[in-house]
Amino acid sequence: MTTLNEALDLMMNRFNPAKARGVNAIIQLIATGEGGGEYAVSVSEGKATLTPGAVPNPTVTINVPTQDWINILSGTLDPTRAFMAGRLRITGDLGLMMRFQTMFG
Repeated sequence: MTTLNEALDLMMNRFNPAKARGVNAIIQLIATGEGGGEYAVSVSEGKATLTPGAVPNPTVTINVPTQDWINILSGTLDPTRAFMAGRLRITGDLGLMMRFQTMFG
């Protein structure tokens, strides 16, 4: 996995609708640096959709260097360690982010 788009495709393919029951949220991803971009992941009614761009009033915003997000999705960087080191910044519903790992794991 070498690009953000490839990593996001893998993430979306891993989506588990059973783990998303009762979730109605929008997660804004802001991947910074080379190859980055802004994406919104909408989770509702057991479905997830990924759209490029920013959205108003997301439930959660993830701000992370692009390569760190690729490494998190590929399993080579622990998201908890990245968060504790300040490389992964999350604002909004932190409880949802705990579920995010299981929904897209």
